[in-house]
Amino acid sequence: MAEQQQREEWGSKIGLILAMAGNAVGLGNFWRFPYQAAKNGGGAFMIPYFGALILLGLPLMLCEWQLGRYGGKYGHGTLGPMVYLQAREGLNPKSAAIIASIAGAFAFAVTLLVNSYYNHLIGWTLGYAVMSVTGGYMDTAKGTGDIFVSYIQNPAQVFTFWVIALAGLAWAVMRGVQEGIEAWAKLMMPVLYVFGIILAVRALTLGAPANPDWSALKGLNFVWNPDFSTLNWGSALAAAGQIFFTMSLGMGIVCNYASYLKPEDDVVVSSVAMISLNEFAEIVLGGSIVIPIAYAFLGPDGISAGVGLSFIAFPNVFRVMAGGQIFGALWFFLLFFAGFTSAIAMYNYLVALLEEDLGIERKKGAIYIFLAYIVVGLPVGLESILTKTADLAYFTEVDNWVGSYLLLVLGLIEVCVVAFFMKEKALTEINKGALWRVPSWFFNLFIRGITPVTLTIVLFFSTKTYIDAGYFRIVPSFVEQTPVLVPWVQAARVVIFLVLLVGFLQSYKSIKTKYGKELESGKVSVYVD
Repeated sequence: MAEQQQREEWGSKIGLILAMAGNAVGLGNFWRFPYQAAKNGGGAFMIPYFGALILLGLPLMLCEWQLGRYGGKYGHGTLGPMVYLQAREGLNPKSAAIIASIAGAFAFAVTLLVNSYYNHLIGWTLGYAVMSVTGGYMDTAKGTGDIFVSYIQNPAQVFTFWVIALAGLAWAVMRGVQEGIEAWAKLMMPVLYVFGIILAVRALTLGAPANPDWSALKGLNFVWNPDFSTLNWGSALAAAGQIFFTMSLGMGIVCNYASYLKPEDDVVVSSVAMISLNEFAEIVLGGSIVIPIAYAFLGPDGISAGVGLSFIAFPNVFRVMAGGQIFGALWFFLLFFAGFTSAIAMYNYLVALLEEDLGIERKKGAIYIFLAYIVVGLPVGLESILTKTADLAYFTEVDNWVGSYLLLVLGLIEVCVVAFFMKEKALTEINKGALWRVPSWFFNLFIRGITPVTLTIVLFFSTKTYIDAGYFRIVPSFVEQTPVLVPWVQAARVVIFLVLLVGFLQSYKSIKTKYGKELESGKVSVYVD
């Protein structure tokens, strides 16, 4: 039985590319990448980073674009049904539905729970952008660390900017793909790149304002001059995790955006363009802004400050930098735009789920997801306020599992389904309408060989690292000394389990609703030419 689904599509090529770039270019490019590079050996980190880009990033990006466009033909914008359509090519429908439901559960958990804390980070960036304009952290009588702790423990500040960010996301998504997501991308992404270039130029012309040995150019040298003695499995795992995080792989959101492609739209050029824009933002801009500024003012140890780099260390820098308020505002608005355009993709994934599975109209769906994010985001905002600490254990536990580990598991499921169940049909699908055709040797060598093997190895060592770090313990090692935070970790685990369960049942129901006859008969009967 042939069916043709009519769905909303991207309005223009440039809108598609900018929206996809906005999906990938997020806080990970300007905040996470610099400190990951710094604490993993600087230039030595770039070797496994580029290795992961080639061995994992490009092959998985092709897989996800292909999965999304193929699923879009059948009217699907969520990952469970997309994986089912390709898994059934090599498995019986019931087995395919189980694997697809697991994939759908992981994607559901990522888009709901990662955004539950990511939206708070976006709120922080907006709050700090306003503080930059008003001079809120410029008073040297109070340390920027104390200002940050006061901020995250102040309900009025935390919840005001969080709700403003969420409301902006809801308004953008309810307007649809072309008038909402694409329109915001066309506005925010060029502005983001302009702000980034201005900040990069300022960073590279700082000289050595704090210490003759700490110049901005020496900061660049720190990144691009590798010390091979620092290479280890830890830096390789960090590089693989950064590639997944920065490119939004293993989340289902690239597949969701690709589902709005036209049947002959080029997924190869789109994949390469998305990766190129992301890497320009991350390596050229992120590496040329954060690392030179941090090195010039804070020295080599100041770069690896994690969350504190953006919200504690940098405000200190802006206090003493000429024109610091202006450059501080540019920096935090850049972070806000980067975070906003990424969060739209996760938000839209859940709205698409409501549209397809429950028939809920997009505007109502956007409101329902707004309310859902309020509920799942409350623990993130309340933890510091109620515990009077800045340790964010709930945030950390959710990020450890859903925002880091499950991305790798989902990526492995995706590439295995494409490589071993869809097989050569996947290569044909990838090359449909392609200006640059992916050769069969690349497909067989990477997608059917190196990529799944590499990802399996990375997952093995990631699991070992998690065991060594105590993340599998009933009371994880990072909260052993702070009993007040233990309930927050346990609450995070309960929430993760419940969300995964709901995601699995939702995905299976979605597949069964449309492909129930296939599951009963064991034979494929629903197809689109």
